[in-house]
Amino acid sequence: MSGMRDFWRALPTEGRWLLSTVAIQTLGRGLTLPFTIIYLHEVRGFDLALSGTLMGLIAVVGLIVTGPGGSLIDRFGARQVLIVGLVCMILGCTLLAFATHPAVAAAGLILMGVNFGVSWPGFNALIASVVTGDLRQQYFGINFALLNLGIGVGGIIGGFYVDVAEPQTFTVIFLVDAASSLIPMALLLGPLRRVRTQSEPSAADAEHGGYRQILRRPAVIWVSLLTFVAMFVGYGQMEAGFPAFARQISEVSTRTVGFAFAANTLVIVLFQFAVLKWIAGRRRTRVMWVMTLIWAVSWLLLGATGLVPDTLAAAIGVIAFMGVFAFGETLLQPTVPAVYNDLASDHTRGRYNAINSAAFQGGAIAGPIAAGILLDNDLPAVFIGLMVVCCLGIGVMALALERRITPAVNGVVEAQPAVD
Repeated sequence: MSGMRDFWRALPTEGRWLLSTVAIQTLGRGLTLPFTIIYLHEVRGFDLALSGTLMGLIAVVGLIVTGPGGSLIDRFGARQVLIVGLVCMILGCTLLAFATHPAVAAAGLILMGVNFGVSWPGFNALIASVVTGDLRQQYFGINFALLNLGIGVGGIIGGFYVDVAEPQTFTVIFLVDAASSLIPMALLLGPLRRVRTQSEPSAADAEHGGYRQILRRPAVIWVSLLTFVAMFVGYGQMEAGFPAFARQISEVSTRTVGFAFAANTLVIVLFQFAVLKWIAGRRRTRVMWVMTLIWAVSWLLLGATGLVPDTLAAAIGVIAFMGVFAFGETLLQPTVPAVYNDLASDHTRGRYNAINSAAFQGGAIAGPIAAGILLDNDLPAVFIGLMVVCCLGIGVMALALERRITPAVNGVVEAQPAVD
């Protein structure tokens, strides 16, 4: 606890504002995250392949807007861009709450995609502008733990509340998700209204600050490929592949799905700070490699639940999958954003984080579509096998990245020479 108190005291006021409201503002997202594909498929009656494709719309739109969004962040500041994104989120969740036709659902998901496309680079640029030095990696990790706390509590509440036989329960949770976006908007209009993320470009920024120049850097290419695959097997499956597999193959209840997300949150909240202390000063790429082995084991565990469907063992296995997967997340989330932001300058931070977001969204596009196609065609073994192979591929990419970044960017603090 003393380490947490020291961290909190070291934060600037703006950093404290950002961190103190994370869990509350993500509660609404937790209500809907585990149940959106269940809502589209089992409540609104869209077939599983269509539901997976609709879920992919969020990432498609996010990918389209994230590039221009990153440039706008560097030009006008993260605050203004984030406010526009939050308005889109509120409208999108409201539309989705009443979506009885695929076109209405698509419109809602497109608006949500606009927000997701700008929120990742926007909030990361905001964080990096107010938190510097060694605090930054710690901040990303603790922010992730609090984000998952909000999502996990929301998942528990949603698991007990929603009922596929009562569509109005899903309407309520999407409206609550819309209302939760008012919290970050109030922060941006109030305590954070003076935070400035844009800066005057240096000569080096003017020459190397465009997307084309940034993407020519080998380190950026490798970390972006790694992010894409990690999102494909990770968060691209949390909204689609995992809930669909758990319901259709493992045959567990929606309540079990909610408990699985709660287990995910519990592991992250309990272990994230200890993990941060363990990885401090270690090569971030080696930490990523350990994460890939943990994720591979978790997917094999989920696959085993399909051998004993509709049993207590299947329910325990589904929950255990999310717990093991979560431990891997505690290794990934502090490291990848820190690499991107340590590669960036103040003037290019929005664009570097936009590239990170684009890789994230790309994996999230492919994830739900692949899950929908494979599971709709009764290929659960192929689905699990693909996830495991991709996990091992991330480890190979991490080692390639290690050869292309400096020790400082890789999280290694070089010893200072002794002074006589």
